[in-house]
Amino acid sequence: MDLYKFPFDSQICNVTFQSTAYSVKEILIDVITDDRFITQESKETFQAEGEWELQSVHNISDTIFIWNEMDLLIYQINIKRRPLLYVINIIVPVFFFLMLDLASFFIVGEDKLSFKVSLLLSISVMLLILSNTLPSMSQKMPLIGIYCLAIFCLIGISIVETIFVNYLKAKGAKKKSVETTSTDSGSDDHVRNQQNLPASVRDQNEGQSYTLDSLKQIFTGCREKTCLS
Repeated sequence: MDLYKFPFDSQICNVTFQSTAYSVKEILIDVITDDRFITQESKETFQAEGEWELQSVHNISDTIFIWNEMDLLIYQINIKRRPLLYVINIIVPVFFFLMLDLASFFIVGEDKLSFKVSLLLSISVMLLILSNTLPSMSQKMPLIGIYCLAIFCLIGISIVETIFVNYLKAKGAKKKSVETTSTDSGSDDHVRNQQNLPASVRDQNEGQSYTLDSLKQIFTGCREKTCLS
């Protein structure tokens, strides 16, 4: 079985009729009706409503040579899988998981990381269900497996991105806190140094401030008199 397009695959089953004892000189195998009539009658007879749907039936006449030339008839039965069950149970839920992962970028707070981890675990469960659903005779990974694996990787990358962004935010907040603490400590040290100055130095600073204030008042009075005159 070719399961690369699972669950949208079609399979061809061959039913061969052949005589193993008589050659073409003794027995000929041929059909009575054409392919269209055989297909119509087979669809009416095929009443099962299961996983497979009958598409068509073709017949091929041929000869084979083993120890003598023998006639054979091959019926090719083309059947198609009904994919609705797999679409509802696997494809649509996995797509919704991807949409939820994209919507989680708008979540603010620490709940964002736990939400993404829950989505990743959900995808893991879906992959386990898929591995039990697929037949073991598949030679290469079906497209639905690649689809689920790609979404699993995208959610994993988004989790790594969220962890990295949270690390950068925490590091930036810590650096900002250290700078604020150093600034506050510097202001406190300046006030403390002013308070710890000797009395003579403080008196000198106060005298200088008083002198500057007096000069400002004299300059202001002179300018007013000049304007009046």
